[in-house]
Parts: sequence; structure tokens; C-alpha cells
Amino acid sequence: MSRFGRLTERLGEGLMAAWYGDAAWLGLLRPLEALYRRQVTRRLVDFQSGKGSVHHPGVPVIVVGNLTLGGTGKSPLVAWLARHLAEQGYRPGILSRGYGGESEEYPLRVSEATPVEACGDEPLMLAAQTGVPVVVDPRRARGAERLLDEGCDILISDDGLQHLALGRDLELVVVDGQRGFGNGRCLPAGPLREPLSRLESVDALVVNGAEPDEVAGAEGAGQRFTMTLKPVGWRRLTDDARLPLSPLPFARAVHGLAGIGNPPRFFATLEGLGLRVTPHPKPDHHRFTPEDLRFDDEAPVVMTAKDAVKCRGFADARCWALDVEAHPSAGFIEWFATQLDALTRVAQGEDNDG
Repeated sequence: MSRFGRLTERLGEGLMAAWYGDAAWLGLLRPLEALYRRQVTRRLVDFQSGKGSVHHPGVPVIVVGNLTLGGTGKSPLVAWLARHLAEQGYRPGILSRGYGGESEEYPLRVSEATPVEACGDEPLMLAAQTGVPVVVDPRRARGAERLLDEGCDILISDDGLQHLALGRDLELVVVDGQRGFGNGRCLPAGPLREPLSRLESVDALVVNGAEPDEVAGAEGAGQRFTMTLKPVGWRRLTDDARLPLSPLPFARAVHGLAGIGNPPRFFATLEGLGLRVTPHPKPDHHRFTPEDLRFDDEAPVVMTAKDAVKCRGFADARCWALDVEAHPSAGFIEWFATQLDALTRVAQGEDNDG
């Protein structure tokens, strides 16, 4: 990585720490925050009033997004929704902006053979984890049409809460229960992409790893639920061999690698599984190189599933991924079933009217 790249990463890490630690100097950025909030609010009002052009693909659309920058557990919930819908007899598809990737043409249908440089890490991970069609397109409405061509009858928009040009039927916001909404301020004075008042208009807030009452600001959401992330097994990167959590297939002293929004959560998970971890945190969507996997010893290297899709081309036998799955609460599953039934009846009614 270049000197400029390393400097950028350090600045990003410092800003993230300041947001979630409410550093006093962030007060200097409040005039810029006010401008940002004004622009975001105006844009939301424009779309709500019909001034902004909204395209709805004609099948139910579920948006799973964040109010904050940084990892929340959103992607595991997207994967759970895709598998759950498929089990219910639907033909779900996942729509993504493809952050961190750049393709020569869009929409891009993602497969396990798609270069991560073209589609981004999360779409490639979701395609491998779910087996459902995944399409990447900066213009999500166009990507949605491609998913319809794939035969999908319900769409999940990954991280599309702020992409208001795509019509939606259900909005789910995921928040990390440990870090919450940081200092509660919008960019650049805080981690919020939108003001906390946005929770009043979403359909549900899903808190990852804590009770909603423990998260300051969560009370603004009408429906609040919990979920947990549970490790399910180890996966060797060289041959995709999957092994159970116990017994450990490698030594307990490991290098932990995490280029996600909240690396300490991943390292804590590894320690909870009995590993002695030397942590190597990287910024979210970090572009790994072979040098990132080179250490002064031969200890195993354990990483997240999202990082594994970027490292598999140069990983060796020391490299493992820990696969995790989202486990929404029973209350969320029951609520979601009710919402899904209503969406299906509305869609069938529209078809009959047509």
C-alpha cells in the first residue's frame, strides 16, 4: 500500500474512534454537520413529496440499511433474509451498490468467479453464502430490472436505505448494540448518514447483540427487535473445506485479520472461541494484498468471510475464515412473517387488477 493509502486509513480509523468516543474537538465540525443535515433532509422531503423520481420494480422490495458508518451486522441479516425467503418458496434476489468494486459494464450479475475488484467484497460474499441471484449496479433501479429478468419475485436491497430513487415496501435498519449510534451526530461531526429522526419512518430497527433499550436513540423506532451473530464453523481458504468449531483445526495462537467496520467485535468473537489472538485491524473494505498475510511466524491467520473473498487468490494453508450467521429474535421472525403476508397479498392484488 502507498504512503498516502496508509495515511488515509489512519485518518479514517482516528475519525471513527472520535465519533464513537464523542471527542470534544468534533464540536468544530458542527457547522458542516448542519449543512449536511439540511441537504439530507431536503432530499428526503423531495422524494416523499414526489419531486424526486422513484422507480418501483413491481415486486416487493425490502431495504436493509444503516444509519451509521461502520459495521453493524447488516450483511449477515441480508443473507438470513435471502435464505429464509427461499425456504418459504420465494425467488429472492439481492441488489447491491457494490461498494469498493468497479465494473466495465452494469448491471453486473455476480457469481463466485466474479473478480472482487469488479463487484466489491460484500456482493461476492453474499452470492457465495446464499446461492440466490446477486446483482451489482450503482443505479439500483436498473439492477432491479436485471433481477426480474433472473426470475426473482422479491428483492432485498443491501445497504440501500439512502438510495431513495428505488421504491421500497419495507425498510429495516441494523445497528451495532455495542457502539449504538455513536455520538448521535451526522457527518462529519458524527457517524450518522441521516438524523436519528429517520428511525420514525422506517419499519423496524434490528439491534445486533444487545437489547433495544440499551441503545441510546433507538426509542425513536416504532418496531424494535434483536438479533445475534453466531459462529457456525471454520473454512480453509485454499480448498474451501468446512470444519466444525470444535475441535479446533489449528493452533490456538492465531493472527486475527479484519477489514470490517468494527474489527474489535470479530477479535472478541475469536477470543470467545478460545483463541489467543494477535489482532490486525484494517479499515472497512480494505483491499488486501499478499503482504497483509505475511507475519514473522507460521501461526494460523483467521479472518472474516468478507475478507476471505479478497484473500482467496493468494491465501496459503495457514488461512482460515470464521463463518457466522445472523439469528434474529423470535419476535422479529413473527413480525416479518406478518409483513411478508401483507406484501404478498398486495402484490397479488395488483397482479389481479392488471
